[in-house]
Amino acid sequence: MDNDEITRVRRLSQSYAYTSIQMHEAVARKAGLSGTDHKYLGFLMQQGQMTAGELANLTGLTTGAVTGLIDRFEKKKLVTRKFAEDDRRKVIIEPNTKNIMALLVPLYKEFRSKSEKLLASFSGKELKIIESYFLKATEIMNETTDKLNKK
Repeated sequence: MDNDEITRVRRLSQSYAYTSIQMHEAVARKAGLSGTDHKYLGFLMQQGQMTAGELANLTGLTTGAVTGLIDRFEKKKLVTRKFAEDDRRKVIIEPNTKNIMALLVPLYKEFRSKSEKLLASFSGKELKIIESYFLKATEIMNETTDKLNKK
């Protein structure tokens, strides 16, 4: 691959990332959330219940900022706080999947349908290449994030 091809793909990747941010911001606004709150809610959906400290570590937010985040989610009935059975000082944040899905699924319905049709238009071999790219790119981003977050 020559430098022009690499530059072209890098620009497309950047455009995809920027457009993704814009779309998720629009979805978040329709859902009554900020863009970052929307994405942090996604962390909770993906990871499942966790402590506020675990959420702070995952997001890079301070524990104070996580408390505000959880307060906002709780107010919208998107999460509940529960005391850990083994240590009542520990609070577990549990996503309310039913409420989250009711809020977000309608906003993603058309996007999901079109995305699935797009993916179905690729061959199995092409999908393996796309999958490989995303797995490796995600690994590089995680490595970069970890390196930047180290003190």
